[in-house]
Amino acid sequence: MTDQAINQTAPAAKAKREFFSPLTLKKLRRFRAIRRGYVSFLILAGLLLFSLFAELFINNRALLVKYEGKLYFPTYSDVYVGTEFGLDYQYETNYRDLQAKFAAEGGDNFVIMPLVPWNAYEQDFIEGSFPPYPPSMEREHYLGTDAIGRDVLARLVYGFRVAMTFAITTVAVSMTIGVIFGCMMGYYGGWVDLVGQRLIEIMTVVPFLYIIMVVANILQPSVWVLALIYILFGWMASTWYMRSMTYKERARDYVMAAKSIGVSNRRIIISHILPNTMVMIVTMVPFFMVAAIGALTSLDYLGFGVKPPTPSLGELLKQGKAHLDSPWIVSSAIAATTLILVLVQFIGEAIREAFDPKRYTKYE
Repeated sequence: MTDQAINQTAPAAKAKREFFSPLTLKKLRRFRAIRRGYVSFLILAGLLLFSLFAELFINNRALLVKYEGKLYFPTYSDVYVGTEFGLDYQYETNYRDLQAKFAAEGGDNFVIMPLVPWNAYEQDFIEGSFPPYPPSMEREHYLGTDAIGRDVLARLVYGFRVAMTFAITTVAVSMTIGVIFGCMMGYYGGWVDLVGQRLIEIMTVVPFLYIIMVVANILQPSVWVLALIYILFGWMASTWYMRSMTYKERARDYVMAAKSIGVSNRRIIISHILPNTMVMIVTMVPFFMVAAIGALTSLDYLGFGVKPPTPSLGELLKQGKAHLDSPWIVSSAIAATTLILVLVQFIGEAIREAFDPKRYTKYE
């Protein structure tokens, strides 16, 4: 390799190495060394990825249909009515029946269905009996059905996606608001801090549960309405943490030195204070997510959560309590909820240990 080529590749390699600081890389390696937290992170990330593409695995629409030499992909395309595949009705095709029909006829036509050929809203009824139905390999209800014949596994997976979407959205937005307000209160102090404290005190005494109940009585709230209300009351905890950390860092010598050479307040906050205070916020994220998931599940269980028929872990818990003679409902809901909360808790403990500033920082 020529000297010119070496000189061209060196900056790129250096930039790649410096994307994370050596201290950050050390913390990430420490996180990977904590096997319980790292494995929990991989499992949770895999479950989240699976739920995002759940239509490919749990859905009543076919993944692929071959009919008279043409290929159709109903899962992520338009609705195909029955007459398009030689059936005698004008509503959406029942692909399970179409698969059985093509199999009985033989020939080149075929249907490829997901592993679980039911969606989270479709009801299944067996002639001569009433739901809930126990787990059945023959009807491909691997965890049974709920009280109105909907597949429990489908409801769990899609309910998990709703819960994680709610938790990630609310935590990200509320913590962003909390970091901004906390930094302003802690850095500027004075009337900014005073007004911020009074605002938080006022918001703290507003009964969050009563507001949810009022909203639920006026209209059946969607997950986004609940997220908005949760964000409205969820930013205060991170604000207090950020205010305390910023207030302490403001008195450090490096902040005084930056001010003495004319560095702007905006640059001091973004380039100096935030990197030294975000460790505390990062370690708190998993625990805030546990609180958000628990809040949504509790509201759904009490009947003040997302509007039916949206899949929900809390709604399954409620059904399980009402149908204790069908243990597959309550056991599946409890197992899924416990697994999610335990995984997030393990991740939080590992992050807190790996990013602990006392482990890597020494003040002299």
